[in-house]
This record gives sequence, C-alpha cells and structure tokens, in this order.
Amino acid sequence: MRIVVPMKAVPDLVEEIELTPDETGIDREFLKFVVSEWDAQALEEALLVKDSSGAEVVAVGLASDPEIDQALYTALAKGADSAVKITNGGGGTALTGDRAALLAGYLAAEPADLVITGVQAADDIDGQLPPMLAAHLGQPHVSVVIGVEAAGDAVTVRQEFAGGRVHELQVGLPAVIGVQAARQAPRYAPITRIRQAMQAGGLREVASGPAQAAPAPAVRRMFRPEQTSHAEMLTGSADDVAGAIADLLRGRGLVKG
Repeated sequence: MRIVVPMKAVPDLVEEIELTPDETGIDREFLKFVVSEWDAQALEEALLVKDSSGAEVVAVGLASDPEIDQALYTALAKGADSAVKITNGGGGTALTGDRAALLAGYLAAEPADLVITGVQAADDIDGQLPPMLAAHLGQPHVSVVIGVEAAGDAVTVRQEFAGGRVHELQVGLPAVIGVQAARQAPRYAPITRIRQAMQAGGLREVASGPAQAAPAPAVRRMFRPEQTSHAEMLTGSADDVAGAIADLLRGRGLVKG
C-alpha cells in the first residue's frame, strides 16, 4: 500500500500575528512557520498503518509554503519513506491553482492507494481539502477520522461525531481520509535525525501539472479580534463563587428565579 500524506506549513500560533498594510492577509515576513497540527496527526496515523502493514509512506508539500522543507525533513526523520516538494516547474515557489488541484495533479502522475491528510488547518479551519481532493480524484472520502487500519484492498476507519460518538466504516481503496486525531500522540523526531535526513538529501522536487483555475473568494479585508474590556475574577468559597455566577446569569436574563 502506498500512502501519501499532504503537509501544510502554517504560522506558529504562539507568534504575534500582524496584518499586511492593506489588511488583506497576514504579514509573513517575521513569522515562524510549523507543520499544521492536524497534518502532524495524519502523518502519525499513516506511520502507524506502516508499522502494522508495511505500507510505504510519502510526505508531500507545496514549495509555496514557507519552511516546508523543514516539515518534510521532519517527516522523513519520523519514519516516512520519502518526501516530495511540488514546485512550479522551475524549482520556484510561485504555484498557481488551489491546493487540492495541485495535489490532485501530483497524484494523477504518481497515484496513491490511500491519501491521509489533516481534517483542517489552523490558518483557515475550512476542512475542505479532504473532500475537494477526493472530488478531483473521483475517490471516496471520510473526514473527522480518529483511527485507520489496513484491511486488504480496503481500510477500516473510525469516524467521530459530536458528543464523542464513534462509528466504524470500511472504505474501499483508493480513498482520501481526513484525520482529526491519530491513535497516539505524534512521535518525536530528534534534531540529530532531522539533520541526518537533510544530509541524506531525501527531498525530491516534482513539477506541478498544468494550472487549474478554480473559483475562489477574494479577501477584501481581514480584522483583528476585538478586545474585551476586562475579565472579572471570582473569589471565595465554592458556595460563594456559585452564588456569584448565578447572580450574574440572572442579571443578564439568562436564568430565572
């Protein structure tokens, strides 16, 4: 089984994020970028499938993502068999087309039995990559998955619903899976192993296919989160705090009595 794991670099959320002067995007000049936390979960789940079934795991990223090389070398250090960076054909980062279309172009040339990607990314929270990629490929897809196990020419996945409900599905291959959380925390990659991956030069560049135009919303303006006036800290015994909370709720008309 060949498993492809698309990876995305997103701004580190501990950084102070500023908007560009025209307020249509995030100023990336001084930001640190890290792999999307959901993609890290997807990679871990793919590696668990590899551990149990001997699957081949390929990490794939777009050259247009800042610091994507570091993310791909880290994937190699964790156990991925190979890593691919999709470029514009001249080794550059100016890629055209939406992310799903670019990944679909790569997968058309180098098919996978299974694509395991993060269910969403911290910089958009759209959750659209798995279904859009599946639509481009004409394959079934399941999102909000918390476990994947190889089952011959299919995979068994555990899908999570609101309220903690989980059910199990068997999905025929090839397929696209959006992972919410792996069965265990993502493994740690020592810096020495990452350096070894860099020295081995295991990062392969692949030119993107023809640009695929896709309708997309234009960002007219972004806004900074509104700052609230203050937070009130409640002190005293548990009974005192409970009474104060009840009074606040009554004062706002949220409860009666």
